[in-house]
Amino acid sequence: MNKDNLDKKLDEWIKELPQKSREILLAHLSGLKSIYPFNEYEYRLMYLLDKKIITFEEYEKLRSVYVNTNSYLNLYNISPRVFGEIWAQQHLVDADARFKKPSKKVDKKYSGDYDLYLENGKKIIKVEVKACRAINTRLRGGLETKALNFKSNQPYWMNFQQIKLDMADAFIFVGVWVDKILYWVLTNKEVKKHPTRSHQHRGGIEYQIGITEKNINGFKKFLVEPTKLVEIIKGKIKKP
Repeated sequence: MNKDNLDKKLDEWIKELPQKSREILLAHLSGLKSIYPFNEYEYRLMYLLDKKIITFEEYEKLRSVYVNTNSYLNLYNISPRVFGEIWAQQHLVDADARFKKPSKKVDKKYSGDYDLYLENGKKIIKVEVKACRAINTRLRGGLETKALNFKSNQPYWMNFQQIKLDMADAFIFVGVWVDKILYWVLTNKEVKKHPTRSHQHRGGIEYQIGITEKNINGFKKFLVEPTKLVEIIKGKIKKP
């Protein structure tokens, strides 16, 4: 169940209200001031409960279906820095403990230029992590209101930014939808050669790669299941 389905269901219930009650609700919604966690959905549901259009059991069922089909919607609430630098990296470490956080004890030249590493014989594989959330580019508002499910036909653009070439051996691009997470693995060489790579700033040393609903199929060959990330990366990076 996506946001459109939820709106449709609520509209069906609202139509069951007596005309006067419906007019009062719509009037209140037109001037409603919302602040997290009190929003128009909470208001509509409480109004429907109060008017005995729905039961608490129906509310619970609706809530359960929506939560279960939007497992990653909460990731749209966190700031870009926390999402990209903290959540994404820890998410990969949680998925496979062989991903480790670098330090000068492991790499004397380390200066924060890559995010994770993998042991690879006597050497290490430097891994950079980039994460983006799919959002509807046609809508205005907060990320949560623009969040998309994977099968949506709405346009989106996930821009993986601040890519510094030669700083890492492999890149993991993490794409998040409300109901799905995808992982693409590219080596440094593959990033350099990829046709969608472009300068983030004119004349700068940082690059970007954009994944949209139009070109996502071109990235299929880089898709990796989370349980196979380490093996795929090690397979792509030749051992010394």
